[in-house]
Amino acid sequence: MKNNDIESILRDSKPQVKDNPTFLLEVQQKMRAVEGIKNEVDRQRRYGRSAIVVALVLGLIAGALAVSLAYLYPIDPSAINDSLISDIRVFMESYKQFLLLPVAGCAIALGLILGRQKAFM
Repeated sequence: MKNNDIESILRDSKPQVKDNPTFLLEVQQKMRAVEGIKNEVDRQRRYGRSAIVVALVLGLIAGALAVSLAYLYPIDPSAINDSLISDIRVFMESYKQFLLLPVAGCAIALGLILGRQKAFM
């Protein structure tokens, strides 16, 4: 809620405040507790956002490295004897033109996250 909403609620309901010297101290203590909760939520949001950005950057780097290795160092089919590695090689060779799609998706997601209206940290 905004401060204007709180003020309008207090004006409309017209609460009765007793002459209690501890009332203001209790209210200030509760307001500090609310501020502490807000600060913790903001800290967790910043942490989550930075974790997403780090994961996307690492994925982007790993994807770019995998694509560059697939294009720069083609595998000789006669050098492979293991069936699992051979299956992976056949898959990579047949779909090598689509390897850039996850890298591009990661770059787009990273751009969207960093381009949001709120400051990153």
